[in-house]
Amino acid sequence: MKILIVSDTHRRHKNLERVIQKSGHLDLVIHLGDAEGEEEEIASIVGCPLEIIAGNNDFFSRLDKEKELRIGKYKILLTHGHYYYVTVGTEQLIADARARGMDIVMFGHTHRPCIEQENGITALNPGSISFPRQEGRKPSYILMEIDREGEAHYTINYLK
Repeated sequence: MKILIVSDTHRRHKNLERVIQKSGHLDLVIHLGDAEGEEEEIASIVGCPLEIIAGNNDFFSRLDKEKELRIGKYKILLTHGHYYYVTVGTEQLIADARARGMDIVMFGHTHRPCIEQENGITALNPGSISFPRQEGRKPSYILMEIDREGEAHYTINYLK
């Protein structure tokens, strides 16, 4: 199973289109917020099932603020992250994910990609595909692949 994880597109879709073409077959796309009312446009671009949540810039959105999913053996929490103060660290986010029995928590908001593992919880942030803020400022996304044994593997990828 191949899953594309993106966040913070902010009404800019050219890079998302490039990533979709580059990635080949996808089983699922996860968007972690700040689509700014472009959910239907994003759904038409991805061409596979889409899970999308609201971010801090999705002011009048009817999207869920958070979602809990099960993918294979993994319990996953989707959140934009701003309610957990992720700009100053992931401690609160990871503690809440652990308390809720999650294996993985996915978040956005910071526009900086990261993969962290702490006490059995994996925290993933794909960064921003439209407005990156990390050193080098390359648009970023994460590909998550579930292998034949059911194990998840993650890679942060950058557009040039």
